[in-house]
Amino acid sequence: MASTPSVPPAFGLRLRKSDVDFRPTALLRRRVLIRGSDCRILYCCSGKVVPIRRIANGSGRKGGSNAEEWPIELKKKSHKVRVQAAPALPFASSQSLNPSRQEKFFPRCTTRNSGPQSRDTPPKRDTGIANEKDWGISLSEHVNESGTNVDGSSWYRESGEDLGENGFRCRWTKMGGKSDDGSSEWKETWWEKSDWSGYKELGVEKSGRNSQGDSWWETWREALHQDEWSNLARIERSAQKQAKSGIENAGWYENWWEKYDAKGWTEKGAHKYGRLNEQSWWEKWGEHYDGRGSVLKWTDKWAETELGTKWGDKWEEKFFAGIGSRQGETWHVSPAGERWSRTWGEEHLGNGKVHKYGKSTTGESWDIVVDEETYYEGEPHYGWADVVGDSSQLLSIQPQEKPPGQGVYPYLDFGSSSLSPPKDDPSSPSSPP
Repeated sequence: MASTPSVPPAFGLRLRKSDVDFRPTALLRRRVLIRGSDCRILYCCSGKVVPIRRIANGSGRKGGSNAEEWPIELKKKSHKVRVQAAPALPFASSQSLNPSRQEKFFPRCTTRNSGPQSRDTPPKRDTGIANEKDWGISLSEHVNESGTNVDGSSWYRESGEDLGENGFRCRWTKMGGKSDDGSSEWKETWWEKSDWSGYKELGVEKSGRNSQGDSWWETWREALHQDEWSNLARIERSAQKQAKSGIENAGWYENWWEKYDAKGWTEKGAHKYGRLNEQSWWEKWGEHYDGRGSVLKWTDKWAETELGTKWGDKWEEKFFAGIGSRQGETWHVSPAGERWSRTWGEEHLGNGKVHKYGKSTTGESWDIVVDEETYYEGEPHYGWADVVGDSSQLLSIQPQEKPPGQGVYPYLDFGSSSLSPPKDDPSSPSSPP
């Protein structure tokens, strides 16, 4: 049997972790257990996106002030190449060790000088979509002010309202600041939108740069609208984040989205990209729940170096009523173009039997039927009731009052009456080779 393709020495690279980290994630799933004709849900692990456990001393997602090393290793087993960890992209930022940039910009900012408080820090990787309460959006009325602090740093804040057809209204607040020499700068915009169709939106956009040349941009939004065909209420949330180093060829980008409706239909996904000098990597994943027990989930990850080495791993699963399938592939391409791959599949028959099959380019193959329990996540760990509960500020947005003769506001079906909003407080990267 042929040996596993050799891994070039470059993969022994050890990288140092900095404030703006570049770590991959693993997906852990809540599972449904199918044993014969019985079905029960096992809450044995989280369905959230969590980081791969670091290969260094200490624990937790965020380290302390001491730098930590992140080894990149490839496991070898039965001619299977698997990336255990992707590189972390360091930025030349010492913010965790030094005073915050807010302190640098506004060291003596008091109530007498009521400038906006800076949030000029880069976004964090693999943090998904924040809830609205984490942003603390508070729209000002009729504000247009600016000022200069005693250290020479300046700030501004302004607000306004835009009107359009069909009762469209957008209320917004903009703020920002910069250092006295202009080497550091931050901007942030908050908004809420509404119209007479029942559409409501809450959003944030922020950007910044520092004296080391690092730059970043982030936007977040959530929206409520009525599905055109079903008249069901639907809530959508999304977040895009990116950061770029000013001293080396390093940067990353992420696009996250979630969609929910009042009958349990849910869609979630993310596209991610990162680069550190000669290494680049990508990740895509998606989840789809139809609200009636059918689920589709998939993940596709791949990476490459400028030397020509490429590797990746992908899988997909489909289930309904205890019957379904899983399939996947792990692959590796050497700089000389030699390709190794292993494909595998599972057919879950719903009667305690699982058909397993697969093969590899080194001559491995298997095709067996085994007695095995079936596990899968039949519903999202965070669904319609959760997103409604976390969207009180969105639901409380008040549209413009309709003039006489313009009809009534549309009815949005929130499913169960218990989930109705209160009346008074109501890409992507390129495909792998």
